[in-house]
Amino acid sequence: MTDLDRAAFGSIFDADNHYWETSDAFTRYRDPKFKDRGVRVAEHEGSLRYFIGDRLHQWIPGPGDVQPRPKPGSLVEFFSGRAAHDDYKQDLRSEDPKAHPEWYDRDARLRVMDAQGIEAAWMFPSQGVCMEGPMQPDVEASIHILGAFNRWIEDEWGFAYKDRIFGAPLMSLSDVDGAVRELEWALARGARVVVLRPGPAFTAHGMKSPADRMFDPFWARIEEAGITASVHPGFQDGYQQIDHAIAQTWGISETGFQREDLHDRSGPDNGRQLVGMLQKKRLVHDLAAVLIAHGLFDRFPRLRLAYIETGGTWVGPLLHDLQIAHVQNRGMFKMNPVDQFHRNCWVAPFIEDNVADLARHVPTERILFGSDWPHAEGLAEPGDFFANLDGFSDRDVRKIMVENGRALTFA
Repeated sequence: MTDLDRAAFGSIFDADNHYWETSDAFTRYRDPKFKDRGVRVAEHEGSLRYFIGDRLHQWIPGPGDVQPRPKPGSLVEFFSGRAAHDDYKQDLRSEDPKAHPEWYDRDARLRVMDAQGIEAAWMFPSQGVCMEGPMQPDVEASIHILGAFNRWIEDEWGFAYKDRIFGAPLMSLSDVDGAVRELEWALARGARVVVLRPGPAFTAHGMKSPADRMFDPFWARIEEAGITASVHPGFQDGYQQIDHAIAQTWGISETGFQREDLHDRSGPDNGRQLVGMLQKKRLVHDLAAVLIAHGLFDRFPRLRLAYIETGGTWVGPLLHDLQIAHVQNRGMFKMNPVDQFHRNCWVAPFIEDNVADLARHVPTERILFGSDWPHAEGLAEPGDFFANLDGFSDRDVRKIMVENGRALTFA
């Protein structure tokens, strides 16, 4: 696509935008009986921090309106593998939240979207996606806190604000009846896209596949409503046991590997980094395989599932593995699993991904544009994603940049 084509292209649909949560995001609607359970906000070493019960949150530094935030796009070179993390440390706490109302206020965001050429966007939590897993095994508190958070989302962002900002309520499968009630509440308020944490569901009966038949009432209502379900990563909480099993199997020292040490990159022991490398795409790959193998799309053939901020490099190996399993194990799948993925699944590649390579494995009708703005690992300017589509026809560029997201939202 030439610069002239780009200038004449018009507006774009961003399937991966974010806000920063304010200090009362998880507590504004919290029942007082949960004040010491689930997510709480308390002062720690002179600043407000998130706690899970009495434990300091392992990753999240604190509410987005009181902690300095990263400069949008400041980690692109790091996540692309072209620069070390230390080269960009100064940018990770460089922005005063008060100087960026567009990160907290939907009308201010609309003005920025106008300037960026974004007609509409799916709006995902920044910190909320990192809360469900650490709250386990307190399923009751987890369900309540996520529900309280969804009510904050409705207040501050809306689920279909001016048909341009589509806040995605967080759904938990920890209790199927509760999930259906929360879904009905969100649908009544205009939700067009909902988001779940990728991985197995935490339940009172142990870990379960999200495609277990016990969750069918939830998926049936998603399909009936004609909205889009999405998965968006936060923590790989569902795979902690696997992380540790890999470390033990390969004799990797777990010193410096514990979750409490996630910010410490010093010292000769790189066990956590090695395990992280080995596990990097495993959760989303396994989730996508399990959903198909456990028959989710057989039972709900009109269900639409979008993989957001999971990248796209796992798709080719997954589809290869599914095809081999299909051929070698007659009857394992009711229909070709590759065709099923193409029918029911959409993928938003990372900004550093080779989109042409992804398009070798899925139709362009199943590729979504997502900028991850205003995160450090996203694009400083969402429109810069056009550079990733050199060599695509104008028709395919329009599908990826506008039409696919628009169709999932307004169909």
